[in-house]
Amino acid sequence: MGILTFIIVLVALIVVHEFGHFIVAKWSKMRVDEFGLGYPPKLWGKKIGETEYTLNALPFGGFVKIYGEDSDESTEDSARAFTNRPRILQALTLVAGVAMNVLVAWLLLLIVLTSGAPRALTPEQVPNAVNPELTVTYVVPGTPAANAGLKAGDVLLEGSYGDTSFYNSNVDEFVTFVGGATDTEVSLIVERGNEQKELAITPEAGIVEGQGAIGVGLAVVGSIELPLHETLVESVVITGILLKDITIGITTFLFQAITFSADFSQVAGPIGIAGVVADAGENGIIPLLSLTALISLNLAVINLLPVPALDGGRLLFVAVEAIIRKPIPASVAQTANTIGFLLLILLMIVVSISDIGKLLG
Repeated sequence: MGILTFIIVLVALIVVHEFGHFIVAKWSKMRVDEFGLGYPPKLWGKKIGETEYTLNALPFGGFVKIYGEDSDESTEDSARAFTNRPRILQALTLVAGVAMNVLVAWLLLLIVLTSGAPRALTPEQVPNAVNPELTVTYVVPGTPAANAGLKAGDVLLEGSYGDTSFYNSNVDEFVTFVGGATDTEVSLIVERGNEQKELAITPEAGIVEGQGAIGVGLAVVGSIELPLHETLVESVVITGILLKDITIGITTFLFQAITFSADFSQVAGPIGIAGVVADAGENGIIPLLSLTALISLNLAVINLLPVPALDGGRLLFVAVEAIIRKPIPASVAQTANTIGFLLLILLMIVVSISDIGKLLG
């Protein structure tokens, strides 16, 4: 069931992305030859107007085929070929997929915020929230928290070492509490579902610079009702913050990968994401919607990277063509796309091997 949920989420987000390309290409008067659900071989197709809508055998996404998109040689109906339309329209068509992923993420976050479901709260919201709880949002693999069995979703009720203790405090107080216990065993009582568990964790230096840490993300989680206009604003703000953080995270990781200093244990590929999606699905629709929004924003950022074979790489080609005022030779573009695609596949293989290693560990 978890794998099926993952496939549904992935397919939906890819189809949404491709639909963005589709509608802007149509609006731009480009000739759209095919809009496909899944990847070939084709199982079924129906032509409506000039576009064939197809259902394909490999159910892992979708695609849109725009006439002239992959070549600067268009002989038939050349005025409506992708490469012969104004470059501003080419750029808008390429960016439209990313824009749709961001829009979908915002809509999902808006649904989550208006549902009344528990969510991460700002310090200003905590006093007005119902049942605010200090909650683990993620656990870094290989850290004291992971080794002790702490899991995302655990509620931190209380803890102690020596004469020092805390009780359901805020994030800053817990960080200070743990920071003072470097290399000292800490007793934590957590709530997981309807059970309470006692865990022994020894904070380590080096996880967070300058103090001891156990390797978790934390948030005060609770329910709060906001007026619709405030919810709209907050959903936009959260989307923007997530986009910024994801962009910084992905670009930092890629730089480290290029310089051979990347820690692949800190990222997840398809195998790791499938497991996270499965866990979110088991916890209900709201956690699944939140995670889907996060994945959609990740897809948006990744697709805008200036790497051949991605929308960002093709957008870079359009920008270069606008500067040099002539098309990039098709052979150059195809070679660059092939190299970019192979590099992406290599990166995916390495990350997937890391995912398998985490599962076996």
